[in-house]
Amino acid sequence: MTIERVGVVGAGQMGNGIAHVFSLAGYEVVMTDVSAEALDKAVALIERNLDRQVAKGAATEDEKASAMGRISTTPTLTDLGSCDLIIEAATEREAVKTAIFEELVPHLAPHTILTSNTSSISITRLASRTDRPEKFMGFHFMNPVPVMQLVELIRGIATDEETFRACFEVVERLGKTAATSEDFPAFIVNRILMPMINEAVYTLYEGVGSVSSIDTSLKLGANHPMGPLELADFIGLDTCLAIMNVLHDGLADTKYRPCPLLTKYVEAGWLGRKTKRGFYDYRGETPVPTR
Repeated sequence: MTIERVGVVGAGQMGNGIAHVFSLAGYEVVMTDVSAEALDKAVALIERNLDRQVAKGAATEDEKASAMGRISTTPTLTDLGSCDLIIEAATEREAVKTAIFEELVPHLAPHTILTSNTSSISITRLASRTDRPEKFMGFHFMNPVPVMQLVELIRGIATDEETFRACFEVVERLGKTAATSEDFPAFIVNRILMPMINEAVYTLYEGVGSVSSIDTSLKLGANHPMGPLELADFIGLDTCLAIMNVLHDGLADTKYRPCPLLTKYVEAGWLGRKTKRGFYDYRGETPVPTR
């Protein structure tokens, strides 16, 4: 099938990045969110990010103008019904995602492919709440979407080959690289990454090292571009905790037990960069460790 019109559910950090790369690749994009303000902010952010690409020579002014012209927004979820492909990029809570798909289903064209940008939740289970489990799969972008090259493609138990091939071809048209994962908790990237972050939090919790010493050790000792605690703040500590809970619940192995300190930060509302405090305090000119 030919995919030309793409719907994006959610105008947050992931949703606006997804809309950005699709519009730049020539797709018509319709973005929706429960917040009209979030939609306006997303469009403004996409324009600023495209300006950066133009300044770096990664895109031309004409390409930027064309990309912005291909993006439309709507506060009405069901307006996405005519899209060929829909990517859900709402908050990482299964009940929210399920409610979105249940509202969308009666309005979809027969050929529409449904996908989720979930970083950890069962694709098979999400698909089972729709009328088209064979046309449903995981389409997991990395953050920040315009920069990161990887897309995880996750088949549910019912996903058919035509749907997989169509999504694979979309990834190629975006100029990104697809990695195929089986549908197990947290897939590939977060199955490996989140326990590392969680172990870094345990290292802090147990007093083995400070925030700065842990991050410096991994940056200089393992050649990581960001330390694990700095990365956790960038991702969002609530997201890290949610994924660890999915791993712990889904695999029933104590090695995935979320660190109590991670839970404590989330309970405090210290979620990282987005709330100005996490393992670092971002309220000043330079980030300062909070422990």
